[in-house]
Amino acid sequence: MPVPVLKQGDYLIASVQSVLSDADLVELRDDLAERVGKTRSRGVIIDVTVLDVIDSFATRTLSAVAHMLRLRGADTVIVGIQPEVALAMVQLGLSLEGVATALDLEEGLAYLNQLGKRNLIHGP
Repeated sequence: MPVPVLKQGDYLIASVQSVLSDADLVELRDDLAERVGKTRSRGVIIDVTVLDVIDSFATRTLSAVAHMLRLRGADTVIVGIQPEVALAMVQLGLSLEGVATALDLEEGLAYLNQLGKRNLIHGP
């Protein structure tokens, strides 16, 4: 099932609506990489609030998406990781090291806005 991606100003917001298969995650990765270039987006928020499981493949793929999009010029924030999911990830030794996370969409937008202001002052 494709993940809807909305453009909000300089940002793209990908809102996961249901459990994603490995193929769905790969499709999301490819879609975001293409859309960042087409829309010249400066940031991407991936909202995973509905997910009650984030396995090792999903963790690796989300991390790869964030790093790939950074190479394309867009910062990425993963938002909405549920407490139980975070606990399970820690217990399994999974991490999103080097990837920004935020509590919810509002905090994710604030984070990207703050990064944008910092980049305007100091350069990327």
